[in-house]
Amino acid sequence: MKAKLLLVAILAVVVGSANAQELKVDVSKSTLQWTGKKVTGEHTGKIGLKEGTLTLKNNKFTAGKFVIDMNSLTDEDLPAGEWNDKLVGHLKSDDFFGVATFPTAELVVTKVESNGTNHTFSGNLTIKGITNPATFTATSAKDGKSTVYKGKLTIDRSKYNVRYGSKSFFDNLGDKAIYDEFTLDFSLVVAE
Repeated sequence: MKAKLLLVAILAVVVGSANAQELKVDVSKSTLQWTGKKVTGEHTGKIGLKEGTLTLKNNKFTAGKFVIDMNSLTDEDLPAGEWNDKLVGHLKSDDFFGVATFPTAELVVTKVESNGTNHTFSGNLTIKGITNPATFTATSAKDGKSTVYKGKLTIDRSKYNVRYGSKSFFDNLGDKAIYDEFTLDFSLVVAE
């Protein structure tokens, strides 16, 4: 009897897994644009997606995984040259994202709630080896044989030990303070 129950349980898992489909994100067509603000202004730039997948089961997204290439970080608001190079170098340094030690960040989606073309994604974001819960919304639209998901993820850098210029860690910063929250505006192209 126990053997039959075990066999039924295994078959249920196998059949359930067989219904799941992993859809790849087209990283060459997808974009991530970051914006960081400080008391005296802001900086914007791009960062590349190394890989991404969404799991589709019974015509509903159930999970996903996105790996961000921290080495690809660029700045777009400063002209190319010395100041741009300094800012990007500083953002990649241990003062901020420690890219030499942590070359990737990762978002693992554990739950997706959809209502038509509106979606709420929940999961865990890992930056600098530190993981915190993350929830964000996106809208979707068909584009030929692909679906494009657009939205914004707001991240509190202080939760990931990104301390430089943060009022959460330092007093008396005055106009040198950099706000803890930064945003990632994303456009993810998923081939179906």
